[in-house]
Amino acid sequence: MALIENLNLWPPSKLQRNLALNSPPKLFNFKPSATHSIRKTLHTCRCSLVNEQQQQQASFTDQEKQLIDALIGIQGRGKSASPQQLNDVERAVQVLEGQDGEGDPTSSDLIEGRWQLMFTTRPGTASPIQRTFVGVDFFSVFQEVYLRTNDPRVSNIVKFSDWIGELRVEAAASIKDGKRILFQFDRAAFSFKFLPFKVPYPVPFRLLGDEAKGWLDTTYLSHSGNLRISRGNKGTTFVLQKKTDPRQKLLAAISTGTGVEEAIDEFISLSKSVAKDEPVLLEGEWQMIWSSQVETDSWLENAGNGLMGSQIVKNEQMKFLVNILPGIRFSMIGKFVKSGTKTYDVTMDDAALIGGPFGYPLEMETKINMELLYNDDKIRISKGYNNILFVHLRASDGSK
Repeated sequence: MALIENLNLWPPSKLQRNLALNSPPKLFNFKPSATHSIRKTLHTCRCSLVNEQQQQQASFTDQEKQLIDALIGIQGRGKSASPQQLNDVERAVQVLEGQDGEGDPTSSDLIEGRWQLMFTTRPGTASPIQRTFVGVDFFSVFQEVYLRTNDPRVSNIVKFSDWIGELRVEAAASIKDGKRILFQFDRAAFSFKFLPFKVPYPVPFRLLGDEAKGWLDTTYLSHSGNLRISRGNKGTTFVLQKKTDPRQKLLAAISTGTGVEEAIDEFISLSKSVAKDEPVLLEGEWQMIWSSQVETDSWLENAGNGLMGSQIVKNEQMKFLVNILPGIRFSMIGKFVKSGTKTYDVTMDDAALIGGPFGYPLEMETKINMELLYNDDKIRISKGYNNILFVHLRASDGSK
C-alpha cells in the first residue's frame, strides 16, 4: 500500500512465502488438460474486488461508478491488469481527481476509519511486503487512518483469513496540509488466531532511517466517505473503499468460496428492487468464474456443456472456448433464440479441437435452456445446462 511501498524490508520470510503459495489458484487464465479434475476448474477465482463488510448498497456518484466499473474483474489489485484495464482505471481516477471532492481530506472526519485496498499501480516494483501480499487476491488488505487521537497513526493490515490472522504494520502519522499525511513506521507484528500472543515482525525500523519515512496524498475523497484515491511518495496510485458496490460484495463471496449461492440470491433480490427492465443477453466474451457444479467425470463433456472456459456471444451465435494445452483449444459453436422474457434456447452442434490453422471435428450436440438471472456490462448470472448456476465476467465487449 501507500505506506508499504516505502518500506524496503528484508526478503520475505518463509512464512510469508508459504502463505502466498498456499492461496487458491486463479482461474481467469486457467488452461485445463484432460488430466485436470473439473473440481479445480470450477473452484472460484479471487478477484481483487473484495470487502467483508455487510452493506446492502453504497452511495456512489456517476463518476465514482465509472471507476468501480473499471475495477470489476481486475485481479491482484492491479498486478494482473491488462493495459486496457489500467488505462480505464487511470482515466476514471483522473476524472475524479478533477472533481469537487472533500476540499481538505486530512481535515475531514470522513478520512478516519478502516479502508480496503481495491487497486494499486506498480504492485510488483515496491517493497518485498507489497510484492508478497498486495498482489495476492486470497488476502484482504486494509489501511486504517486515525489522525484525531493523542497518538495519530496510519496502519496497513494484511488479513490472511478469519482463521489464520493478520499482519499489522503501523506508522506514526502527522498532517502536513489539507491533502498530505507524513508518516514513519515504528512497529509491526503478526497476530495469529492459534497463538495467544503477537509475533513481532523482524523489521529494524530505527536502523532504516529515512527508508521508514514517507508521505501520502489524498487526491480524492468522496463526500459520502466511501471512496478514496491516494498517491504515495514513490509515485504509486491507490484506490480504497469503505463501502462497496453490490457486485463487489458478490465477488467477495465468490473469492472466498463460502456462501456463494446465498450471496447470489441476495444480490439478485437487491437488483430486482432497482431494475427497470428484464436482463438481456449481451454480446462479448464472458469468462466463467464460478459454477454450482463442482464435480463431473469428463472434461470434454464439461467443455461441451459450457461448464468451463469462456463463452463468446455475437450475432445470435454462441461459442464455447476452452484452452486445453498451449496451442490447442476446444471450440463449440451454436445458435440461440429468445424463448421467454429472460430465457434463451441454445443449440450447440459445431464442435472441434483446434490446433493452429487445423481443426479436428467432434460429433457433439448440446441443447440448453438458459435463464438470465442478472446481466450488466460486467457480470452475468444465469442458469444453464442441468439447471446449474453460473457467474461470468465480461472479458471484452466483442467489438474487436
